[in-house]
Amino acid sequence: MRGASCVLLVASICLPVAAADKPKHAPTQVPVLELDGGRRKLVYEGEFRTERDAAPRHSFWKKLLDVVAGEPDFHALIEPYSVVVDSRDRVIVSDPGAHGVHIFDFAKGKYKFLSRLEGKDALKWPQCVAVDQQDSIYVTDSETGKIFVFDADGKYKRAIGSLPGGEGYFKRPTGIAVDSAAQRIYVSDTLRDKIFVLDMQGQVLQEIGKHGSSAGEFYYPTELRLDGERLLVVDAMNFRVQWFKRDGSADGVIGKLGDTPGQMFRPKGVAVDSEGHIYVADGSFGMVQVFDRDGQLLYYFGERGSGPFQFQLPSGLFITHDDRVFVVDSYNRRIEVFRYFGLQNKDKGAGR
Repeated sequence: MRGASCVLLVASICLPVAAADKPKHAPTQVPVLELDGGRRKLVYEGEFRTERDAAPRHSFWKKLLDVVAGEPDFHALIEPYSVVVDSRDRVIVSDPGAHGVHIFDFAKGKYKFLSRLEGKDALKWPQCVAVDQQDSIYVTDSETGKIFVFDADGKYKRAIGSLPGGEGYFKRPTGIAVDSAAQRIYVSDTLRDKIFVLDMQGQVLQEIGKHGSSAGEFYYPTELRLDGERLLVVDAMNFRVQWFKRDGSADGVIGKLGDTPGQMFRPKGVAVDSEGHIYVADGSFGMVQVFDRDGQLLYYFGERGSGPFQFQLPSGLFITHDDRVFVVDSYNRRIEVFRYFGLQNKDKGAGR
């Protein structure tokens, strides 16, 4: 395996769990992936699946009421696809199977479900999610061909790409990224094999790419991720991830078709940690591969299954500023949460 010199093995080392209010389903023993002889590590923090995971513990009287009247129905992840974390540490998950978007606010013990099933601009098949500097939520809808925008409180604001006849401008919008500083929205149109660059009002400013397999060309582009001055694009049917400069010029690529580590078969989500490592979820392999900035495979984690460090059709990825790694485990109907401790933060949160 390439990069093997940088990697130990998936360790069975377990550490005590420190007190924490998220995520809810954390095991009493924490699986850890040791890297570089222990100089780095990836720690499993837990998982969440339903509205109930965000709610605070019930009081005695609430529990008694549940016994008498029956517990209320809770929203649950059905077919989660994409995930993002906003500036308030709320975890936002698109769910095509539920025809809406889940918002988990673990800090406040709250949950909200966004849906819009009626009217001209109905949200039918939410695909990917992103947030701007004000925590407004942007959702691509691959069925209607539009981008739905909600404010930070979940109130519907508008639909970008909604044409007078009610149809959408985009053929199949999938990935989305918002650059609030530059006032730009990036959206991948998978069926058109291109990336659209929009202003914040939704006007098209630039188109990137065309159908093909050369540098700067796409065959079914899907997820997007902004990383500083780079735009990362999952080029799904070319079995790779490309990145671009802000002027739209191709600047790098990782991956090729294959069934061994360092290669890709069904690349889905992409994210970048604080050390610039690129994480790519592969739905077929049931794992996440991690590359350096030069495209060299560093390590990978995950296998098929339903336990910690296991996935069934992983899709979306998001990494917070403090290197919490959120992985959408789609078929298992959950989000798994990990914490990467690299050289920059190896002394933080010891034992977690």
